[in-house]
Amino acid sequence: MSIINNLLGSDSAELLIKGLSSQTGQSKSNISELLSMGIPVILKALQRNAGSTEGASGIQAALSKKHDGSILNSLESVFSGSAADGIEKDGENILGHIFGNRQKNIQNALSNQSGLDAATVCRLLKMAAPVVMGLLGKQQRQQKNDALDRHGLSNILGSLVGDDFQNKKQSFFESILDADNDGSIIDDLVDTVAGKKKTGIVNVFGKMFNKK
Repeated sequence: MSIINNLLGSDSAELLIKGLSSQTGQSKSNISELLSMGIPVILKALQRNAGSTEGASGIQAALSKKHDGSILNSLESVFSGSAADGIEKDGENILGHIFGNRQKNIQNALSNQSGLDAATVCRLLKMAAPVVMGLLGKQQRQQKNDALDRHGLSNILGSLVGDDFQNKKQSFFESILDADNDGSIIDDLVDTVAGKKKTGIVNVFGKMFNKK
């Protein structure tokens, strides 16, 4: 079962993939493959941001304003018409905050591995980001805590990624992409794409997400 099914459940995952397919014209299999790589990267970046007081406050503010998880109940309609434009704009803001000036390089990394052009990857990540935030908001509500501190947010994000990724794939992610041991996975992902590290991004993602 893919990480998308694990996070959303099979029915909601199918609705998300179907909606993104209708918006981009890409096949469901292409979108599923891209999301299986892109969603963990978004979650990991959020977890990194939640590690600081300032970052956690920013995430908390976003959750309290609009990301309460309700998007998960409207996946069948949210990617149609003008609603899709609003979702994409929201996702653009989210990615800008969590990736910063490294967003383009991260998109290129995912493009290289998935075979999708960078513009399509960009759109898919933008539309997926509000769903990821919705998952985080839903988890927060289920814990009945409207003011989680940075440790609480990090714990929720860790639970969303899941034990398999945390214990196995993330350890590989850490050892390969954080080869300079500075703790900055996103930095090393960018350096890999830019050719500053010897490990190819295709090999990195290929080993992280075992293709069947």
